[in-house]
Amino acid sequence: MRFAVVGNPENRRVTLFADGVRAAGLPAPRVVPWTEVLRAGGADFAPGEIVRLDSPGENPEVDRLLRDTPDPTRVEGSGRWYARFTRAVRRLRGGVRLDDADDLAVLFDKRRCHAVLAAADVPVPPSPTSGGAAAPVRGWDDVRAAMREHQMPRLFVKLAHGSSASGVLAVEASAAGRIRATTSVELAPDGALFNSLRLRRYEHERDIAAIVDTLAPDGLHLERWLPKASLGGRAADLRIVVVDGRATHAVVRTSTSPLTNLHLGGRRGDLDAVRDAVRAGGGRWADVLAVCERAAACFPRTLCVGVDLLPAVGWHRFAVGEVNAFGDLLPRLTGLPDSGAEGLDTYAAQITAVLRRSRTGNGGGPRRPGHRHHPQHPHDPHRTGTPHASA
Repeated sequence: MRFAVVGNPENRRVTLFADGVRAAGLPAPRVVPWTEVLRAGGADFAPGEIVRLDSPGENPEVDRLLRDTPDPTRVEGSGRWYARFTRAVRRLRGGVRLDDADDLAVLFDKRRCHAVLAAADVPVPPSPTSGGAAAPVRGWDDVRAAMREHQMPRLFVKLAHGSSASGVLAVEASAAGRIRATTSVELAPDGALFNSLRLRRYEHERDIAAIVDTLAPDGLHLERWLPKASLGGRAADLRIVVVDGRATHAVVRTSTSPLTNLHLGGRRGDLDAVRDAVRAGGGRWADVLAVCERAAACFPRTLCVGVDLLPAVGWHRFAVGEVNAFGDLLPRLTGLPDSGAEGLDTYAAQITAVLRRSRTGNGGGPRRPGHRHHPQHPHDPHRTGTPHASA
């Protein structure tokens, strides 16, 4: 068995996966750089080669090829990124894929992903932009209209094709009509938008409108802001990794802000405390994991996804916020008890799943349904490129 990985060779994602392949006693994977794929218009793989796609993030040249921007810390251009990325994936030829092109096209469009999950009865936050038939959000005026029409004084405005909280705004309106937004977007004096490692709060509606109006051409997705359960006085959610149909790894993320991403100041929480809170709320931890497995089953031809799970106040209800194609970057985290990935990190768990499938004669690809470092801007230590679906 030979593995190949399409990724950025210098990236720790590729390094960690290659380490896992070698630890399994297999030859080091062939690394096909995203730069070559994008410049050559595709790549070819041998018929039996097991092909993993990894994130194209954290590489300025790849980012330039996908977005046409010389500065990877800029927020704009995610619509162009999506079109070029999905086209490049469809131009990969041969091999046994661990990531499906059609699945990826949905996973990287929050509007389509939301609709697919909702159709499968996976709990999701209410959204007026779910699915391809929803009216597009053309700017801030449309957001304000949606807030009134759908009675959503608190909502998240997300880039339809964004990741790692890039371009996300947590917007809330008071009864008196005042608006504020919490976001990692830095609005420069000339109107340019930058990703930042430092969260900002905008309280002038003209600034919020300027950000939303600039992002709208790339495509926006709106979701009701669901109040989250707390852990130790901090808002909490979970990143659950699902490999070959089974929830294998879990991280609790806590924050004093609406955005819990670890690169934005979120902290890892105590998973045992979450299990205790679920039981105290009258629930079962197995049912929590089952929600994530149901979400992953919507993408049966993709081996691994990371599910962002939002616990409601009281820890007795959960909703899926997002499903991430490249949500497995959780270094040094080992598998959950009874997951089949005990003692394994997320990469070793995926390699083990492929080997198990090969031994049972089902091929190296994913199971069918029914089974259960961020680069900094050279001049601003807070600006960052988009790492694509890290926790």
